[in-house]
Amino acid sequence: MQDYIVKSTVYDGMVRAYAARSTALVEEARQRQDTWATASAALGRTLTITALMGAMLKGEDTLTVKVEGNGPIGAIIADGNAKGEVRGYVINPHVDFQLNVQGKLDVKRAVGEEGTLSVVKDLGLKDYFTGQVPIISGEISEDFTYYLANSEQIPSAVGAGVLINPDHSVLAAGGFIIQLMPGASDELVAKLEKRIENFPPISNLVREGNNPEQILEKLFTDENILFHERVPIKFQCKCSKERMENAIAGLGKEEIKNMIEEDHGAEATCHFCNEVYHLSEEELKALLEKMN
Repeated sequence: MQDYIVKSTVYDGMVRAYAARSTALVEEARQRQDTWATASAALGRTLTITALMGAMLKGEDTLTVKVEGNGPIGAIIADGNAKGEVRGYVINPHVDFQLNVQGKLDVKRAVGEEGTLSVVKDLGLKDYFTGQVPIISGEISEDFTYYLANSEQIPSAVGAGVLINPDHSVLAAGGFIIQLMPGASDELVAKLEKRIENFPPISNLVREGNNPEQILEKLFTDENILFHERVPIKFQCKCSKERMENAIAGLGKEEIKNMIEEDHGAEATCHFCNEVYHLSEEELKALLEKMN
């Protein structure tokens, strides 16, 4: 089944609701990053929420998310855009622990309970929009809930989950973001809080075969949901050999001459997708000529 996000409104437009199935996206990230189970869950939750937040953007707008806690996983970095293209990596992919007391992957221990969550949005304006909040949980979803409420001033509920197979591949992944619009009544807020509190883990719903529309129908039961748009999501990196050449050109002529004389070529690996690019000695000489 293809990964995608569905956008909807509920309660006569007083609530915006987004839901995602992201199993293939998270599995590709796991394979590219060689993440162990707990690291896969932390990265997967972050990628899923980044994709959901990307679906709120327009046109060529992009965002970069950084979860930087004091746990052994180090920083988690993810990029997303309005087209459903997402990429991400963790500093230390080989992190795994025994299940926590709830019988779940111990993401909090991997991420840490102290640090910062930051979001940078490129909205095509002169300056970037940057928001930053302290990590309050380390479970990722709660941290993004806090970020949206405090940095973007949008009361929100964020949920994301990842289930891992015994062979460490991704069994199921998904997420949701529910947002209140200005003017929502206290009664509506209380109703939503109760429903979300009693809602089953979204990764379980994905594992059972529910698509994003069905997930929202289960959350809002008999309410009238207006579904507006589906956005396919996938792991998509921006790297290329041309970008590598541009980066090497930025090092300057002397550094390129050293690469030719000492290494007889150059090699670079993309942090996000682990793709390896090579430039031969001849290609470096051609690059030097273009710079003259």
